[in-house]
Amino acid sequence: MKNKTTVGITACSDALDIKRKEQVESLEAELIEMGCTIKKSPYLFANGTPFSTRAEEKGRILNDLFRDGSVREIFDISGGDLANEVIPYIDIAAVSGSNARFWGYSDLTSIINAIYAKTGRASVLYQVRNILEKNKEKLHNALIYGDDELFCPPVSFVNGEEMSGVLVGGNIRCFLKLAGTEYFPDVTGKIVILESLGGGEARICSMLTQLEMLGVFEKASGVLLGTFTELFKNVGNSAAIELISDRIMKTSPGIPIAFTELIGHGKDSLAVLIGKYAVVNRENGKVSYL
Repeated sequence: MKNKTTVGITACSDALDIKRKEQVESLEAELIEMGCTIKKSPYLFANGTPFSTRAEEKGRILNDLFRDGSVREIFDISGGDLANEVIPYIDIAAVSGSNARFWGYSDLTSIINAIYAKTGRASVLYQVRNILEKNKEKLHNALIYGDDELFCPPVSFVNGEEMSGVLVGGNIRCFLKLAGTEYFPDVTGKIVILESLGGGEARICSMLTQLEMLGVFEKASGVLLGTFTELFKNVGNSAAIELISDRIMKTSPGIPIAFTELIGHGKDSLAVLIGKYAVVNRENGKVSYL
């Protein structure tokens, strides 16, 4: 008999196109097969606009899931642009006292890092809809048995030999939404994860420059690069990583930099625990946690 895990499903960023309803139903079926029970937001799908409901209501639903003592995991299955409008409505006390863990990727980078900045709690950078393509068994083992394989992507080093620290960051554009706010985490001694879906050479370089001007690379213990989908397509993977690394090392030449193909927007991407202390070294060749 499988252990039961109660999970929430919500959408704090853009509402999903109604065409994704069948996909969401398939996801629910997979989660139930894994032994999960589901509590679902009524505001997942769009009605002709990106807004399924008001930001306050999305925040209320998220808070209710955090307050629900039976919920252990909260899966945000959305993405887009709107996640940061929910942040002011998150009940920080409810998150701090909750047994639930938040999951999301891309635009949800803003909520994930806000949660860490305000509570010190870890969240998961991952799009759970990806299990319909890859890594279903890894997610099952993580939810039911507490296995950590899903959270330990392989890495290779571009500069240096090792790095350690709490993981912060995620999608570079959405991480920068928090810049100048009380929700931007202190990056001192942290490993900063960066990945991107959109953005050619000029856009990625401009965002790297903004991070540099914020002192991120000067303060961080290392940078872990994921995939940069559009940039990889435009110039190739190796050239893109070289371009990004050169930009970072221009002002922080000694900073350790590593790369993984399994953090980002690919369907085969794995997860990482934002807000958790990690150790990454050349010998081990993967993200691991203390």
